[in-house]
Formats: sequence, C-alpha cells, structure tokens
Amino acid sequence: MKPELLAPAGDLERLKVALLYGADAVYIGGTQFSLRFRASNFTLSEIAAGVKFAHALGKKVYVTANIVMHNDDLDGLDAYLSDLEKMGVDAVIASSPYVVDRAIQHPRLAIHLSTQQSVASSVLVNFWGKMGVSRVVLAREVSLEEIKMIKSATNVELEVFIHGGMCSSYSGRCTLSNDMTDRDANRGGCAHSCRWNYDLYRYGELLSNGADFQMASKDLQTIRIIPDLIVSGVTALKIEGRMKSLHYIATVVNAYRRVIDDTLSHHLLPWNEYENAIAKAENRKTSSGFLVGELSYEQQLYQQGIIEPSQDFVGVILDYDAITKIATIGQRNVFKDGDTVELFTPDNRNELLIIQNLQDADGNPVKIANHAMQILRMPICQTVKLYDLLRKVP
Repeated sequence: MKPELLAPAGDLERLKVALLYGADAVYIGGTQFSLRFRASNFTLSEIAAGVKFAHALGKKVYVTANIVMHNDDLDGLDAYLSDLEKMGVDAVIASSPYVVDRAIQHPRLAIHLSTQQSVASSVLVNFWGKMGVSRVVLAREVSLEEIKMIKSATNVELEVFIHGGMCSSYSGRCTLSNDMTDRDANRGGCAHSCRWNYDLYRYGELLSNGADFQMASKDLQTIRIIPDLIVSGVTALKIEGRMKSLHYIATVVNAYRRVIDDTLSHHLLPWNEYENAIAKAENRKTSSGFLVGELSYEQQLYQQGIIEPSQDFVGVILDYDAITKIATIGQRNVFKDGDTVELFTPDNRNELLIIQNLQDADGNPVKIANHAMQILRMPICQTVKLYDLLRKVP
C-alpha cells in the first residue's frame, strides 16, 4: 500500500508549496484551537482557499484542533467545526475527548487523533476507533516493531511521524515553557525552552562550559527507515514543522516523496542522495528517534550545537513571461550578480543558473539583492514556474 505523505503548512503559500513538491495532504492550524497559534495560522477564508487548491490537485487538507482544552477555550468550537465541514476540510486533528465528541456531530469531517494523546498500544487504538476516530497519530515514542504489532491488531488508520522536531517530554506534553516563560506549551505557546543553552551545575560546581548544555533531542530523520514503514502498512507518514520556512518544506517534502516513490518502484538511489538533499535545508542534527528502539546518548544534543544548511535559499519564482523569458523573483536571502544558483523544482528538473542582468521592479539594475522580500526581474532561458525555488550553490 502506498502511504500518504503528510506535510505541515504555516500559511497558504507554504500549503501550496508542500502540495506542489509532493505532499499528498497537508495539516494546518486555524487561529483557534491549534497548538501552533504563534505560527502564521489560517483564517477561515484562507482555509477555504487552501482546501480549494488541494482538492483541485486531488489532495487533502487536515486542520488541527489539538490544544489542551480549558473552559475559556470552549466558546465557538461547534461553529468552527461546522465551518470546517462546510468548506470541505477532510479531517480535524484532535486530542481532547470533548473535541472528538463534538466533531462526531459533523459526519463529513473525519477525525484524526493527535499524537498528544500518546497512543502507544493496539488496545488504545481500538478504543479510539470505537469512539469514532478514523485515524490515530501514534506517539513518537513507539518503535518500528511496536508499530507492526499495533497494525496487525487494529483496523484503524495509523499515522507515524517521520521527520522534524522531537519534544524532550512524552509526546509533546511539556510544561517547561509554562514555568519559564508563562507561555502554555499545550495551548499553542511553546517557547522551546528545552532547546535553550544552559549552565549545568552540580552542588555549585559548574560542569558545562559557557552555557553549552541542552536537554533536547536531535530532530527526527527516517530516510533509511521509510521502506520498513511502508511494509508495516501504516496509512500516513507525517513531517513535523508548521513554523518551518517555505524552502525547508519544499526540500524535505520533495526528498521523502522521492524515497517513497523510488521504494515502491524498486529504484532506490544510494541513501546519501536523499540525505544530502535534506541537508540543503536542515539546520539541526538528526537521528532516527525511537523507531529503532530506546534512545542512546548519540541521539541527544548535549553540547553539540546546530549545523548550517548546505545551501542558502535566495529566491522564489513568482511569475514567468514565456515570450520575453523574464522571470519575476521574490527575494528571500542575499544574492548578487554573478552568483551561481540552483533552480529547484517540484519535478526535480534541477539546473544551475548564473545571476545576471538583475533588475528591480522599476527596471533599475541591481548588483546585490539585499532588501528583504524585494521583487526582482531577471532573464532566464529555461522555462520556470510559480514556486520554483532558487538556492545559492556553495
């Protein structure tokens, strides 16, 4: 069975990019009830636009409503779910039994159970299936062998995280941010306190060296495990990161799209081909998480810091005139006349270009594109399309 590749999207532009670069479905957050309300979350009209775009491609949109519910979070839930159902949202992702119960009243809205419920056994999967849930997002702490056992004993769809941030507490239910910044991690306000640098003391003796202690896990990366996950029969493979950039989403989604398709067509490339592709956008060290069993020392950050992406995302194609061969480019990072860039496309038609004859929107020559989000124009002989990306070659 071909699994669904599910990608995050923090706004409408990233939704479109995720789908164009290979995702079968996206999950997004509205301005209410979402664990990522500090991301660029969707208004109802933007959700409707995203659903229209996705359905035109034969793809799906899921909306998160997975906060830990307090009394003052209850207002407007029924109306919100009704709006999502009317606009054709394919599923709501919930963690609260109350949200599940209310969502059941909207039969055209499938219910996916969030990883926040920490489901790690077939008994719980079947329990939630009887409650009306059509898909369970398993806890990130389950191993590949456990996933296989759970699948063999259940009939509910299973979804598994394959890439992205790993919370240092069980399935993301952390209160560090609450205690340290007064931002509720379980109601959308996580300050990622576990990723800060700390001084570590023992009985007053400084053990760390210059605030270099961290308590976070490495990010999840499962390129080499994808064939095993496909064999396990899980329904969906999920990438984490609704607050990630457009370039990150395009790069990571495209790499996993290729791995899934190449696995099923029996034409897998050497693993480093896919891993090197992800490294062009990844800025944290990675590991396979709990999928291969209990975590070891090597899968924690501990004084290891971060890594730099191997390529800089410098621009996105906004328009192209096939007659004049002039491309309109939205600037994202600094680049200049004479730079060599890679044209990165959804269909992997990746080519090298030389930046030349760059102009601003008024036709003035530009030697260095160093104004954030500047609109630029440049002749490109190759045909390019909306949301093709430009990456500087090191």
